[in-house]
Amino acid sequence: MPQLLPDPWFFIFSASWLIIISLAPKKILNHKTLNDPSLTSTKTSHQNWTWPWS
Repeated sequence: MPQLLPDPWFFIFSASWLIIISLAPKKILNHKTLNDPSLTSTKTSHQNWTWPWS
């Protein structure tokens, strides 16, 4: 049963994961967050709701 022999596919599997793990953070960190939360843009006033049954 050739699928039980790790020699042909284990090196390809581990090498591809090393490439993905090393390149993915660089590509992800290059993107800027569009909805960056800042303290000046958020509303500070909150209106409490009054419920008639409480």
